[in-house]
Amino acid sequence: MLVLVPTVGAQDQEAQPLLYQTGDPTEWPPELDAVIAAPENHTVLLENERVRVFEVTLAPGELENLHHHRWPSVLHITEAGHFIDRNADGEVIFDSREMSGPLTLPLTMWKDPEAPHSVENLSTTQRLRLLRVELKQ
Repeated sequence: MLVLVPTVGAQDQEAQPLLYQTGDPTEWPPELDAVIAAPENHTVLLENERVRVFEVTLAPGELENLHHHRWPSVLHITEAGHFIDRNADGEVIFDSREMSGPLTLPLTMWKDPEAPHSVENLSTTQRLRLLRVELKQ
């Protein structure tokens, strides 16, 4: 299933649609949970029975391991150059170079559970950094 996500940046309050894949989280392997499958990119800052908050970072040119996000979440992207998000089959879900305009940072968005995917930071100089708050309840 593809979901349209309206996003809002600090300087530009108009919605910028992004498409991404979701599905049934109960069908996703537990070992592909983001903090298990890609711990070098997902640093847990707080976790309890209600939320999991973590920082996501990708160095310039880095490709993270395949992983999923079981719970709905809020993302707050603070640093980013161009990047590609691919599904478990390697098909491109999102390519920032194909947006109608540049990303306006910081960018905050809502995401439903996110099926197994992998992000590649295409920039040779800019890291990708965001905070993600997953809502368990």
